[in-house]
Amino acid sequence: WRMDETYLKIKGKNAYLYRAVDSAGNTIDFFVSEHRDKDAAKKFFKKALKAIHNHQPRVITTDKYAATEVAICEMIYGGILSVKATIRQVKYLNNIIEQDHRFIKRKVKPMLGFASFETA
Repeated sequence: WRMDETYLKIKGKNAYLYRAVDSAGNTIDFFVSEHRDKDAAKKFFKKALKAIHNHQPRVITTDKYAATEVAICEMIYGGILSVKATIRQVKYLNNIIEQDHRFIKRKVKPMLGFASFETA
């Protein structure tokens, strides 16, 4: 999995869109949160792993945001993620998802953000 977060404007305030894609660039899952912290990252991973069509990731590639690494480590020690899951924190390997954020922002920018979390 390649996981990243980006910000969106909701009611004029920053909200964070967490997304994960597979190696082919297909979206695995997404999650919108008011906060960009360890708890939001854990909620995202729990949501992504609950989906029937998803499997346990072998490798999770993220940027070097520390809260994401802490959330993944806590989930491995908690037994939610497989012990065999490897964390890769390489800024340049996440380019697939970073480029995909561009298309999302291109659609959201003319709308001047979202009016509420429900419409986001």
